[in-house]
Amino acid sequence: MTGKNTFLLLIFVLAGLITAKAQKDPEIVIVRPVEIFDVLNNPGIGFTTFQRFNGDELNEGIGWTEGLPIEYQPFDGDVTNKNYPQTTIAYFRVNWRFLETEPEQYNWEIIDKAMRIAAERGQTLMLRISPYEKSKEKDVPDWYREMVGEEEGLEGKHWNVDPENPLYVKYFGGMIKNLGQRYDGHPNLESVDISFIGYWGEGSGGHLLTDKTRKALINIYLDNFKKTHLIFQPLNGDPPDPSFLVKDTKVAAYWPNGSNNGTGPEMQHLGWRIDCLGDMGFNPGWGCHMLDIYPQHIIKSGMSEAWKRAPVTMEICGTFLRWKEKEKYNDETVEYIFGQALKWHISSFNAKSSPVPEEWNPLVNKWLNKMGYRYVLRKFTFPSVVSPQGQLPITSWWENKGVAPIYKDYVLVIRIINPDKEVILPACVDIKTWLPGDVVYDDNLYIPYDMPIGIYQLELGIVSPTTYKPMVKLAIEGVTEDGWYPMGKIEVKNN
Repeated sequence: MTGKNTFLLLIFVLAGLITAKAQKDPEIVIVRPVEIFDVLNNPGIGFTTFQRFNGDELNEGIGWTEGLPIEYQPFDGDVTNKNYPQTTIAYFRVNWRFLETEPEQYNWEIIDKAMRIAAERGQTLMLRISPYEKSKEKDVPDWYREMVGEEEGLEGKHWNVDPENPLYVKYFGGMIKNLGQRYDGHPNLESVDISFIGYWGEGSGGHLLTDKTRKALINIYLDNFKKTHLIFQPLNGDPPDPSFLVKDTKVAAYWPNGSNNGTGPEMQHLGWRIDCLGDMGFNPGWGCHMLDIYPQHIIKSGMSEAWKRAPVTMEICGTFLRWKEKEKYNDETVEYIFGQALKWHISSFNAKSSPVPEEWNPLVNKWLNKMGYRYVLRKFTFPSVVSPQGQLPITSWWENKGVAPIYKDYVLVIRIINPDKEVILPACVDIKTWLPGDVVYDDNLYIPYDMPIGIYQLELGIVSPTTYKPMVKLAIEGVTEDGWYPMGKIEVKNN
């Protein structure tokens, strides 16, 4: 064979290889979604209602109610909140006396109804059972008061009863045990506060407990809530050592000196809460929460890294109207408070169902767009053609523009759909690990062997693991009415 013929043969071979490869490797569809900047009303983040639900009238003035059973308002079907953001969480705080009406006799309907109404209004229920408050009508249960009598000389300034009395662990602890056994993992229960001492269950005087009593009360929560998030409050500025309540428990906690409570599967990752966000000096006797107590105690308590595995939730000090009318906060002060909360990785905020002043709406909306998680899909690729029983390689680049991950077991899925067929392919990724910043997720999914030949729409969504209904809104354009995000057309055909 001459050199010329050899050259021509080589050209034909290369051309054949190129043609074969072109037939084998379909075009890659590249999608770069357009970011949006709307406030997204997503599960587990944002404002909460307090002793109320979406669509209810707000508190008037600078006051609020708590500790009592909910007084349900007439509902006309409109879940819109006036002068308050839309929410996905209803926070309910009720005192022990209303739940355990007789020894070991529990009025679960109080909680069942609150969860049912919350679900009807598009919310989950955040719950605290407070042991007592100051007033007689919010004291411990009457039957318990008869057992222990009027206890004098209590060590804690905000104590109604002696927590070292074995009856307290038996009955209050027994109520928490039964609460956990009934509700742990309930899909309509957002979280439960660890609450066992002091007015409103905020922990005042916790450092005065013996180790035996402290651990017994904490362990009742830890042992009976393994699925629902527990929220701890060791940050109220009361104990001389902020680590006291957390130390030597099975709560995952890490201190700046490198010490910790332990590692391993027996350790539980708890979220934390603060109940006086915005205190810039309301009461000189308190100290200043925003400038002294919180910045230091978050670190000294060992809980500064907890946000990576469990939610951080905060409650307003006073109300927004108090901030404006009594404290005379200006925009700069409000923005500073919001910025500190973001630094501490806030996911949800209880503003006590008190109106947001109209002039602060822009600051609130800006805050909401960073609170918790906020997913922007920057780039997504997939092949234009796939085959039954073949691979579907995808690549994706996401950005979490919030300050925290998601804490729910939702699933990223790909949906391939046309008028005749729908297939959902779960992605093999744990989105709870998507911390703030860039996330790259690539994978090879598989088309079912019996997938009908045809043209389909490829969509994605973050869905409930049980219903596969889209649950999380993305900060991108193009969502369908049922919550899916179309990426483009894909053809299924035989090789």
